[in-house]
Amino acid sequence: MAKKTLPDPTRYSYVYHPSRPHKERWEKLAAKAHTSLSKFIIGTVDGVVDENEEYKPRRDVVREMETLKAENKALRDDLRQKEIVLERYEGELRRYRSQAFQEEDYQGMRRFSKELVEILKGRGQVDSYRLLEALGIDPRESDLVKAVSRQLEELEGYGMIKAEGRSWRWIG
Repeated sequence: MAKKTLPDPTRYSYVYHPSRPHKERWEKLAAKAHTSLSKFIIGTVDGVVDENEEYKPRRDVVREMETLKAENKALRDDLRQKEIVLERYEGELRRYRSQAFQEEDYQGMRRFSKELVEILKGRGQVDSYRLLEALGIDPRESDLVKAVSRQLEELEGYGMIKAEGRSWRWIG
């Protein structure tokens, strides 16, 4: 006759379900998995713990999430500020580079905007509004618009582009 071992009381843990239907739901799931409720609970909990060895209580996860949200917001605000500063610097750089084309009696060599030439070459033909948009110039910035217009006129004078209505076509 086989010797029957008694269950070890030190290995027990108890689960108190929030309601009877909750416990019945777990029993149905265990039956569906063809196992006892005890083995079902152990398998499910072990699966979660094994998946996440650094198991943290919910309050720790919530606290960490709040910290990450605050850090994310601070980083977004910082990025927004840097984008504003960068936009201002780019505007100043555009004004500086276009300065030679803004002065009527400029003496010296004028350098065409590389970006302007690349846009014209790349697109083949582009209307004036789209060109300003691609250059990042607000049409209300009259000095910059005037500088672009002068560059376009000079490029046309050199036979590099041709005006067609409100657009410009690259000839090369």
